[in-house]
Amino acid sequence: MEKATKQMKIWRLVAIIALCAFIAVCILCALRRQEKPAAQAPEQPREIKALSLWNDGSGAKEKLIEYVSSVTENGGKDFIPVEDRVAVFDMDGTLACETFYTYYDTMMFIEYCLTDHPERVSEELKEVAASIKPGYVADETLARNFAKAYAGMTVEEFYDYAVQFGQKKTASFNNMRYIDNFYLPMVELVKYLYDNGFTIWVISGTERTTTRAIVANSPISAYVAPEHIIGTDFEVKQKGHEDEPSNMNFKYENGDELVLTGGFIQKNLNANKSIYVEREIGKRPVLAFGNSGSDTSMMNYALDSRNPHKAQAYMIVADDGEREWGAQDWETKSADYAAKGFIPVSMKNDFAKIYADGITKADLQYAPASYNDVTDKAA
Repeated sequence: MEKATKQMKIWRLVAIIALCAFIAVCILCALRRQEKPAAQAPEQPREIKALSLWNDGSGAKEKLIEYVSSVTENGGKDFIPVEDRVAVFDMDGTLACETFYTYYDTMMFIEYCLTDHPERVSEELKEVAASIKPGYVADETLARNFAKAYAGMTVEEFYDYAVQFGQKKTASFNNMRYIDNFYLPMVELVKYLYDNGFTIWVISGTERTTTRAIVANSPISAYVAPEHIIGTDFEVKQKGHEDEPSNMNFKYENGDELVLTGGFIQKNLNANKSIYVEREIGKRPVLAFGNSGSDTSMMNYALDSRNPHKAQAYMIVADDGEREWGAQDWETKSADYAAKGFIPVSMKNDFAKIYADGITKADLQYAPASYNDVTDKAA
């Protein structure tokens, strides 16, 4: 009898311990459930940070902050899911300096033909390079000449050359390498949008590989993935098969090289910008930024009434002749852009600063290239 009593006491003790353990587990689970919402912070609206490199009182700045606040407010009437927050930026003249003698891809072509590798290009291409002056048109004809100049280079060699070129200094500014020509307020804007859940795309008239090399070495490199870059396309083939009419006639094998043939596919301006946004992004952007008529197709594609989300488009006006070489008339340009439904941005009045400290406008914008200077070198 005494033995049975002891066994009952033991079983009671085990039951009490088990009950206590069960209660402890329940309490722990409840605490974890209470902590879970804090771990899901990305679902909450992100903190809106001021654009400090934009002047106080800037109308464009105020509109940008108001827009981002409205579309990131969870539950708000203009809320846009993160996956649909697509912002597209033109590069030259929008994110970075486009005024000649600082236009990256144009100057790269000139330097390649007349200074770095005149022995690789034809006399005709050297004449084209030497003939480029302020006011030139960066059209498809010129882009076809760019493609011809780099024929025979592998994609990696071309990329590396574009990176190396960025370390050269422009004559248009004091203390500026070509890679330093990004507008700091626009860099800040890219980060601001990225921090608020936007996916950033660069849609450029500059060739795609060149654009990737520029962006990867620029202040916006952390915010733009290589696959989020659309640019002008030169023809690329597998080495040894450059003259075959179809890429279906051969297969890539380990160690094969991809080379530029000198052929040209498309210039990414005007309607091509909207077409390639649709083909490569697959949805309408909700924010678009440009600086010229060649960007309006992309802007209008974002503003189209069929866009399911609230959208805005901004146009940069190069009206700062003191810190920059801009010569556009603000009154005329801003009125024209506003009439088209775009929000104009004044580099003179909206940007608190443009370039990094120590970079100043040079006394002379450009020094004309001379074809005669390179004929002996190329011989």
